[in-house]
Amino acid sequence: MLKTLLRAAAAVAVLCTAAAAAQTPAPAPGAAGGPVPVTITVASFPDLDRAAQAALARWNALRPDVRVRIVPRNYADHHTAMYTQLATGSGLPDVMAIDFRFIGKFAQSGGFDDLLQPPYNAGPLLPRFVPYTLPQATNTRGQMVALPADIGPGTLLYRQDLLARAGVAEADLIHSWESFIAAGRRLKASTGAYLLADAGDLRDILLRSSLQAGEGLYFHQDGRVLVDSPRFVRAFELGLAVRRAGIDARASAWSNEWAAGLRQGRIAAQIMGSWLAGHLRNWIAPDSSGLWRAAPLPGGTLASYGGSFYAIPRLAPHKAQAWDFIRFLALDRAQQVQALRMLDSFPALAEAHDDPLLDEPIPYLGGQRARQLWRSTAAQVPPVPVNRNDAMATDVIRDEFENVVAQGKDVRQALADARWLIERRARR
Repeated sequence: MLKTLLRAAAAVAVLCTAAAAAQTPAPAPGAAGGPVPVTITVASFPDLDRAAQAALARWNALRPDVRVRIVPRNYADHHTAMYTQLATGSGLPDVMAIDFRFIGKFAQSGGFDDLLQPPYNAGPLLPRFVPYTLPQATNTRGQMVALPADIGPGTLLYRQDLLARAGVAEADLIHSWESFIAAGRRLKASTGAYLLADAGDLRDILLRSSLQAGEGLYFHQDGRVLVDSPRFVRAFELGLAVRRAGIDARASAWSNEWAAGLRQGRIAAQIMGSWLAGHLRNWIAPDSSGLWRAAPLPGGTLASYGGSFYAIPRLAPHKAQAWDFIRFLALDRAQQVQALRMLDSFPALAEAHDDPLLDEPIPYLGGQRARQLWRSTAAQVPPVPVNRNDAMATDVIRDEFENVVAQGKDVRQALADARWLIERRARR
């Protein structure tokens, strides 16, 4: 038994340094005197599940004593199922993937281990991550409940061929938000293509920009609701300007209409995280290779658009092995770079930003070295506190924005109503 424990401890230490790990032999599972394999469950969602799946070959070579079963669900079903399992305490995975939109709610739930405490003691690991992502996984009690797996530097992806037909230059798109809308009018008149899928895309990225110290998307870190602030007024007004200009296709992100519009050239641009380039290449518009480009957000905006995290439920059955696997995914440079190469999942691990891959041209983006842009953006995005009610507030704001653009509701009245409803629901 002592030999088994010593071998397991050695394997954990090996994983902290991938280069050393690659040279360390491991006993075959089930061999005489070897460890009995343990199977851990990882609950995930697309495309993060693909990154974990791709890591298994190397993980299995390093840790044959720990087998990994990945359970993927679609984005919404995954987070709903995880919330239910946390509430009931049954059927919990060993490792739970959480998207940025839900991390605040899950962090405050009390259902996860604090990774800053023993046996994890993650404090010394934190300087290795992009700084702005760490507060997102930290709750109001100072507990860090997850490690970041990837980040989403905000970017503008656009169809260069459509802009060229309309005589629109990249500079016309990014000079300011007003010039962005004006360029969209020219594009629509010349090509018939919409500049944006939905006016809400512009609203969302503006809400993620120009945050002051202590401000989250919807809540101040002291708990105040911020949705009637000038930031929200400007986001709503410019979103309304997009709708009135007729330059959005009114197609919600991830809908069939949205994907078809991007694939068929009826939607010329999309504001989102850098990871969208991987989705475009892999499944949305694979036949459009060479036609897309990446640009900074208009008006010098710097924003984070999403990101993914891994957490260990408080009642997880195999915590030690789960922690080893999370560190392998989040802290192993080779794994972080592999996810970037496969999916354009931008590394949360800062040391991976020095990899030569970030300086390589991207064929799908016409040979553009776009990862250099995304690296620069990631280095400048400020920390944004999260709140357990962020997902609820997102739904309220989107409903009120729809009232503005579709029903003609006054912007300030819509935001006042949103604030009242958010405050009411947050008190429940």
